Amino acid sequence: MNKLKKLAIFDLDGTLADTLEDLATAVNYGLIKLGYPIHHIDKYNNFVGNGIMKLCERALPAGKSESLQELYDIFNAFYKNHCMDKTKEYSGITELLRQLSRNNVDIAVATNKDQIFAQKIVSELFPYIKFLKVIGGCKERPKKPSPDIIYEIKGDREYSEIYMIGDSNVDIETAKNAGIKSIGCLWGFRTESELENAGADYIVSKPSEIKKIIV
Repeated sequence: MNKLKKLAIFDLDGTLADTLEDLATAVNYGLIKLGYPIHHIDKYNNFVGNGIMKLCERALPAGKSESLQELYDIFNAFYKNHCMDKTKEYSGITELLRQLSRNNVDIAVATNKDQIFAQKIVSELFPYIKFLKVIGGCKERPKKPSPDIIYEIKGDREYSEIYMIGDSNVDIETAKNAGIKSIGCLWGFRTESELENAGADYIVSKPSEIKKIIV
């Protein structure tokens, strides 16, 4: 009888890749086009995590919700051509993914970032990594922390253990809602206290620690 595999599901922004500067640049570009004040990049640490529409909503000045769709459209047009300008993988991620694969662990990506951008970033940063699935946000499925994206990745496969790995409370809550284990990452956009308060099963400060937990 074959031993059941394990499944490691990674968030993208702030977990596999540092995308913050490109996200901030694209939103600020839209804000300038609309005549609104821009934000310092540090502000975007707390703006991201719930999809692009929510990112744009948080960046708009109070009382300017009528500009949300326009900002979203400007963002998409700009980000499509600039999503890889400054985006890079975090140190140690490729080696982690290779080690997990070598140890019979399936790896996947579950992000609230729109599917077209998620696929582009993952394929460019990790061209030699075999992912079970890369799934981004779409209108047909609720965003994390809904567990639906986890169920879609898992499908009818059976695993001995499933982990959701991410840098924010959204990822930890997604894991809880799906009934799986969670690993919080300290190199991303959010704080250790946020991960602790969300109830992360594990909190790690470098990618190599993830292999020790899962393998």
